Parts: sequence; structure tokens; C-alpha cells
Amino acid sequence: MQSHEIDYKILGEGIQLVEIALDAQETVVAEAGAMVYMDESIEYTTKMGDGSEPHQGFLGKLLSAGSRALTGESIFMTHFTNHGQTQAKVAFSAPYPGTIIPLDLAQMQQQSVIVQKDAFLCAALGTKISMELNRKLGSGLLGGEGFVLQKLQGDGKAFVHAGGTVIEKQLNNETLRIDTGCVVGFEPSVRFDVQTAGNIKSMLFGGEGLFLATLSGTGKIWLQSMPIRKLIAVLAPYGKNKDKGASSFLGNMFEE
Repeated sequence: MQSHEIDYKILGEGIQLVEIALDAQETVVAEAGAMVYMDESIEYTTKMGDGSEPHQGFLGKLLSAGSRALTGESIFMTHFTNHGQTQAKVAFSAPYPGTIIPLDLAQMQQQSVIVQKDAFLCAALGTKISMELNRKLGSGLLGGEGFVLQKLQGDGKAFVHAGGTVIEKQLNNETLRIDTGCVVGFEPSVRFDVQTAGNIKSMLFGGEGLFLATLSGTGKIWLQSMPIRKLIAVLAPYGKNKDKGASSFLGNMFEE
């Protein structure tokens, strides 16, 4: 299915949102709960599947939903369609501070990109969102991304979210070693693996963890400066176990 052509604008800095402009009868699909606002002429429905295969039967939709469940996402996706006669807008934001990355899948190798399992935010209708199993046992167990990644395929625009600042790099038959949680995504021509972080002393006392991710080959990669585990570590001192005598906005926010 050919993807719908959508226009967009990314707003904000620290906590960004993406505003999608839909022409009449155009549709964008998004993760449940990501919508911030929408114009009156836009209507939304919750469906099982991404809608990339409109003639897919119930069994196919069930398998697709099952693969999304394995990635830790909801089995349902929300479809936003402009039923008006003029252009209308809908906006989406990510669940934690960071950067929204626009991806033109038509310009990617094999018209696809592999991303960490919680990175997908929204995409033009026609984009296929599927499970991508990590083929190497070591990468799956130790790579920070687990065995299951997400694969986005199509010829339209998709949007993923990353924590902190995003760095896009082009590898040219090169290898880059990275903190395991800082990998956001990569083109399918890039190989993802894991190796130990030096000798025993470095692994135990170096502060960089026991393992490093390696991305090698030729293709684009995207990295994030603040993976969610680091953000949680920063916010932890302000959580509900913090001394409640020292009341603060963050402390109150995390109290049950």
C-alpha cells in the first residue's frame, strides 16, 4: 500500500511534539495516548494493526497485534483521519523529554529502518510496523535493546522519539562502539552486535557498564544522549521514597 503524503512541523525544544497537517481523507497512525490536540474535522478510531495491508484478514491482524505485544507496545493503534474538505492538523508528543526524529522511509535503504522497541511515535498510513528479532544471542541478552526491535517499512514519513539530544551519523564501512542504551535506530544494512567493555578492571570500575554495543557496516544510524534508564536514574531521588519533609514539585508528582 502506498503511504499517504503528509506535511508536518516539529514544535518545541526540550519536550517536543510533531504537528501533522492532513489533507481531506488522509490518515496518520499513532501509538495510543500520543495525541495532544486535533482539529474538529479529524476523527479517530482504534484498530488492531497499522492499516498497511487493508485487505488483511482477521488472522493476519491478530498476528500483527501479537508481534506488537512482544515489543511491549499496545496491540491497538489509533488511526486519525481528516473527514473535512480542507486541511486539518493533529499533534502528537512522546511520553518523556527528548527529540522527535522525522524519517523519510522512501530515502532509506530497502525503504526501512530498525528502531528500539519503544521509539515509534506516529507515521503516515501505509507504513508497516513489525517486529524485528535480534538474530544474535549476545546482542539480544546484553545489548540494552533486548531480542525484539521494531521495523518500520514504507514509502512515506514516520516519526520516532529519542531521549535527550539525537545524533545522526553515516557509517562508511566503519564500526562505532556505543553505550548499549544509546542506540535509537539504524538502517538494515548496519550490523548490531555487543562486545565486552575492555578488561575486567575496566568492566567493573570504568563506569561504562559491562558491555558496549557495536554498529558496523555502511548506512545511517541514530543515537540518543539520554536513554530512558538514565532519565529514571536522574529522577529517582525525587520519587516517593524521598524524604517527604522536603516537599518539591517533582516529589509530589511522583507520590501515589
